[in-house]
Amino acid sequence: MARTQRLLALLLVAVLALAVVPGSAAADTRAGDTVVVAENETVDGLTAFGGAVVVHGTVDGDVTALGGTVVVYGTVTGDVTALGGTVEIDDGAVVRGDLTAAGGTVTIAGRVGGDVNAAADTVTLTDTAVVAGTLSYDGDLVSAPGATVEGGVVQGTGGFGPLPAIPDWVGAVSGVLSTLVVGALLVAVLPRFTDRVADAAVDAPGRAALVAVGFLVGVPLLLILVAFTLIGIPVTILGVVAYAVLLTVGFVAGNYALGRYILSIREMENRWLALLVGVLLVGVLDLAPLVGALVQLAVFLVGVGALVRALVGAYRARRGGDGDADATPSNGPAA
Repeated sequence: MARTQRLLALLLVAVLALAVVPGSAAADTRAGDTVVVAENETVDGLTAFGGAVVVHGTVDGDVTALGGTVVVYGTVTGDVTALGGTVEIDDGAVVRGDLTAAGGTVTIAGRVGGDVNAAADTVTLTDTAVVAGTLSYDGDLVSAPGATVEGGVVQGTGGFGPLPAIPDWVGAVSGVLSTLVVGALLVAVLPRFTDRVADAAVDAPGRAALVAVGFLVGVPLLLILVAFTLIGIPVTILGVVAYAVLLTVGFVAGNYALGRYILSIREMENRWLALLVGVLLVGVLDLAPLVGALVQLAVFLVGVGALVRALVGAYRARRGGDGDADATPSNGPAA
């Protein structure tokens, strides 16, 4: 869950940066399935959205790129900010400024004249890589013997500089409290809809998990496709925010559904107690390394899938003109 949350936050930051980074309005802005700066081409800055963003030539200024693959073969005189499934600075490429990259894999084989801030499942430095500044990374680092990092290496900071050490129990307690707060808001404002989500989770947890997998894969791809056009940038930003909110609410709903199921075994029904039992149980189980991760994943998938199913059901009911009483707030949660 922690790695997913970090990458999601980086996704939001990167998309916002594409829209508001200073000087981006004056840069060459391109979108399409494949965005290419040709080998003999020179552009004054580049902001790019594409299935693949490839720089063979020279960018006189900064590069800001969002794509399935982002590769620099040529020269960038400024900074590079890249988000992609794969981000690569190829052998022979030169980035004279800083490199900030997030993706499934980040590979550096060329020269970076400034600092490198990278967050990925795997950050790789080949034997031809040269980083003149500091390498700050989050993920797994694979560094070849010939790689050079002149400014030193900082691990586990996500590219935002050294962070103070925080005891594990502080993170666990804050996670439980934040989940309880969000859950309390749901139960107080939308009690019937929250029950409907929980029912969808308990009645068909397998179906809910499958829906969640489709949602987790499909929505980011859709947001990237929307971002291909400039008019889609505001929609993409709003979509990323909504996506983050739905994932958070879905995880909380999964906790609530677990507590509701446990109470049902004892033939008890109390929304507030169900929330408390579910959140505390998930929090306690999270202390067990393997079991905790599996429980968190299961609760997350089932909760997100059940939330999506409930939202789709409410939308269809309203489209049918019947309304959806279950999706409207009530004046008092069940005791």
